[in-house]
Amino acid sequence: MKKTDPQIYTLLNGEILSPPPEVDEGLIEAAIVEATQLEQQYASQDSGAINSSPIDKASFDGRAILDTNMVNRKWDKMNPRYKQRLLMVFKIMKEQYGYELVLLEGYRSPGRQNMLAGNPNTTKAKGYQSYHQFGLAADVAFKRNGKVVISERDPWAMQGYRLYGQVAESVGLTWGGRWKSIQDYGHTEYRMPGLRKTQEMAEKLIAESLNEIS
Repeated sequence: MKKTDPQIYTLLNGEILSPPPEVDEGLIEAAIVEATQLEQQYASQDSGAINSSPIDKASFDGRAILDTNMVNRKWDKMNPRYKQRLLMVFKIMKEQYGYELVLLEGYRSPGRQNMLAGNPNTTKAKGYQSYHQFGLAADVAFKRNGKVVISERDPWAMQGYRLYGQVAESVGLTWGGRWKSIQDYGHTEYRMPGLRKTQEMAEKLIAESLNEIS
């Protein structure tokens, strides 16, 4: 890490951070349902009608598809250049602001990326166009009182996302909450200098992740 990314090595004072345990899938499922219900309530208020239809998780925005078998919620394929920055953000958010972060998705296969790109309201990036395929991006949410909280409709969570963006940018990450077209508050990515968005480069960076370069 000292040679490959001296900036983050210096920020960490040479310390290598370890990822937290993987969050329970049931907690994420419950958070998705809750977020979907909130979206339906706001949609009903906007239209002046009461929506009593069953919850359709697939109709919710990009986060709705987070509960598929294709989602990778592990840290092992996240490149150390990004992973150590993100773990530093996790640490600062917990110690300075009292927010516990959880990983919703890290590495994303090109196949899943293409599937998501089929919905232009979720993402416009196809396979190998997103930093997720390079282990250089992730989506996060929060944990409060033993529950995962995803929805930006929750004022506490929205405040957390804004703090998350500020902290992430302070360690050199790009925050999706600043995007103009599709704001993605839980998303950050590391725009590695000189990165070529090719399959070969993706495989190289993922291999670095698995080998844990130092």
